[in-house]
Amino acid sequence: MIGRVYSLNISKEKGTSKYPVTEIEAIENHGFKGDAHSGDHIRQVSFLSIENILKQNNINQDNKIDLALKPGDYAENITTQGIDLAKLKIGDDLLIGKSVELKISKIGKECHDKCEIFKKVGSCIMPKQGLFAIVEKSGNIKIGDEIRVRRCLK
Repeated sequence: MIGRVYSLNISKEKGTSKYPVTEIEAIENHGFKGDAHSGDHIRQVSFLSIENILKQNNINQDNKIDLALKPGDYAENITTQGIDLAKLKIGDDLLIGKSVELKISKIGKECHDKCEIFKKVGSCIMPKQGLFAIVEKSGNIKIGDEIRVRRCLK
């Protein structure tokens, strides 16, 4: 399975939307340099697909809600294109660009309090469709970089 980096997003504080950047440094066992969610835990980097964001926007348009959600609004670090994230499993490796290696560590997340998107729209796709990973090999990632999936053999 091969896709691309559609958007890279970071934030200085937790609990806020992330803003786009054109390039980012992934740091082994830490996450993205300058991102509030980095640290020594299993949710160092988060993923959501542009296809699912666009699908959410279409649902909103059908419901007559005037809200155009964009990459970073769900607080995902990497917005992917061309990869069916639902087919990935814990332990799968993602090879991004020339050198970065990430390992899927968590599928979905628990929302302890309804996020702003849920409050405005009535649903949020990140808890079921978002993925999380740890950084296994450092390097730089740019928008447009190729993402290759290496399946876990378990």
